[in-house]
Amino acid sequence: MLPARYRMTRSSDFGATVSRGVRAVQPDLVVHTLRTDSGAEDGPKIGLVVSKSVGTAVQRHRVARRLRHVARAVLDELDPADRVVIRAMPSSRHAISARLEQELRSALKRSRPKSGAVR
Repeated sequence: MLPARYRMTRSSDFGATVSRGVRAVQPDLVVHTLRTDSGAEDGPKIGLVVSKSVGTAVQRHRVARRLRHVARAVLDELDPADRVVIRAMPSSRHAISARLEQELRSALKRSRPKSGAVR
């Protein structure tokens, strides 16, 4: 389970991360990452978006539980100023946790700025 202090709860945080963040697309996930200046003392914040297109309520909750578990595994790799929104695609309801974790790690790796790159 993802500890409450790492959960993104405010709608404005979700909106800012999705609109201004870097997007990395995977077969089962879309990951938006934004490094902020404020709130770095709280640690990274992770938000989940699991829409009705993923499936029934039972399927959506199952996917959300898997994503929270996977997100907890990558917390140590995130900077305290990172904000991450994970959007589940409909195919994620058939994915096992190991595949979701691999896709999340790959997306986070792709969304990080390259060393020496100026943004």
